[in-house]
Amino acid sequence: MNRLFGRGKEKQPPPNLTDCVNSIDSRGESIDKKIGRLDAELKKYKDQMKKMRDGPSKNMVKQKALRILKQKRMYENQRDNLMQQSFNIEQQNYAIQSLKDTKTTVDAMKVGVKEFKKAYKHVNIDQIENLQDDMEDLTEQANEIQEVMGRSYGMPEVDDDELEAELDALGDDLALDEDSSYLDDVALPSVATSEPGAESMKEGNVPVDEFGLPQIPQTAK
Repeated sequence: MNRLFGRGKEKQPPPNLTDCVNSIDSRGESIDKKIGRLDAELKKYKDQMKKMRDGPSKNMVKQKALRILKQKRMYENQRDNLMQQSFNIEQQNYAIQSLKDTKTTVDAMKVGVKEFKKAYKHVNIDQIENLQDDMEDLTEQANEIQEVMGRSYGMPEVDDDELEAELDALGDDLALDEDSSYLDDVALPSVATSEPGAESMKEGNVPVDEFGLPQIPQTAK
């Protein structure tokens, strides 16, 4: 069958902008290398012309240099065109990629909104308010229970006026306890300046003990 009707042409994949940019940049690098070689030849001819005298030989070298310079200009124009093409394609590729990213972001936001709506259906605001009210009521009941548990039992009933009078009197008693001025009138005994019996240690020329009795001299052993 293929021999009779032949094969249909396979569809080529659409051009990839990134591949196009890489191809153009590769061509530009190749042209840069050619320009580099032409610069080397021009330098050689210029150095050769500096050493030559004016005449037919120098003119011949000059014509070769001019031809090389024209080729260099042509390659430079081609390189500039390729750089501009590469720049334009890169800008298009950037714009397309930005649109793709925007679409992806919008799709993600749509999914998020859908999930939010689905989750919100399971939330009942009335139930939440009732729950808050129940929590408030339970808190009040707990406080009341604490007050009841803290009550005192068997305490005698006392009039508030009597308690205030007793408190005032207690303050006066405390003030009196803190006042130590009454001690100023009490005479304190003087501090002894010598040992007991020191004044009577000697009577005349005979030493005496603390009881006023003459001391017996000790004999040396």
